[in-house]
Amino acid sequence: MKEEDRDLTQPDEQAPALSRRRLITYLLGFSVVTTLAGVLTPIIGYLLPSGQASAGTGEPVKVGATADFPVGRGKVVSVQDKPVVVANTAEGGLKAFSAICTHLGCIVEWDANRRIIACPCHDAHFNPVNGAVISGPAPSPLPEFQLTVQGDALYVTPS
Repeated sequence: MKEEDRDLTQPDEQAPALSRRRLITYLLGFSVVTTLAGVLTPIIGYLLPSGQASAGTGEPVKVGATADFPVGRGKVVSVQDKPVVVANTAEGGLKAFSAICTHLGCIVEWDANRRIIACPCHDAHFNPVNGAVISGPAPSPLPEFQLTVQGDALYVTPS
């Protein structure tokens, strides 16, 4: 068959099976689905309780020995993957508080020079005896954890 004898109104047998319009429709549909999945995944993750959150038993967790916390010292320890600051003061004895600042969620640390709990992010300061805000932008005191001494070991009970 000659080139000029061919019927140009009929589709060519060698033409691609996927037209441009169909390809763009598929790509647009794919992008809509992936965008919705990207938006809904964190929302669903927030609304449904995670298995790890329910894994907390509420059982006391050993955080060290009493010798690790002499008077006037404090240290951030991990209790079920959450930071807890344990401080030993002359006035209040051994105390345990959440080490997550109530301002913006930074991890607080023990300031050995001033003997207070301090947030390095926005300069909030907390009282190591009761967790109250001394200064800074923190809106509320640090939540206290139950601390027990058994023999020479310190245990913190997660809430």
